[in-house]
Amino acid sequence: MKLGNKRSNIAIGDLVEIIQKQDQRSGELTEGIVKKFLTKSPSHPHGIKVMLTDGTVGRVKNVIEEDE
Repeated sequence: MKLGNKRSNIAIGDLVEIIQKQDQRSGELTEGIVKKFLTKSPSHPHGIKVMLTDGTVGRVKNVIEEDE
């Protein structure tokens, strides 16, 4: 499983686990498919911010590998 703090680890259409702003205290992760990148820089210490296909916005914690 790849970490979500490097943009090069993430591609549009990847299945990822994100943490939403309101879930940062609880640590609850939300799973979904990446629709677009919201972080412009190549890396971010707290995770690359993305929008999922359902419109949910959060920072990528894990990229789920298809072959696992």
